[in-house]
Amino acid sequence: MIAEFEARIMTLIDEMVENASDDELFASGYLRGHLTVAVADAEAQGEHSTDGLKTLVQQGLDKAIQAGELSPRDQVLVLGIWETLYQASLPEEK
Repeated sequence: MIAEFEARIMTLIDEMVENASDDELFASGYLRGHLTVAVADAEAQGEHSTDGLKTLVQQGLDKAIQAGELSPRDQVLVLGIWETLYQASLPEEK
């Protein structure tokens, strides 16, 4: 399930490239790296839920913010795009 979810998010990121602003391209590339690390961590921890993956990505972003990797403006941008990508990638309920 995690691999399918990751693939959906990566597809959305790829689709952004044509119409995204420079800021959105930065944020999506930044998120791609955090997502890849979080997926590896999820697999190592035996985590298989989308909620668990979201938590791992959020923890990674929180650490990056605490380390000063993102300006306040970039924090808002990255966190907003992450939430949008996450929500858009959730499986549809039947």
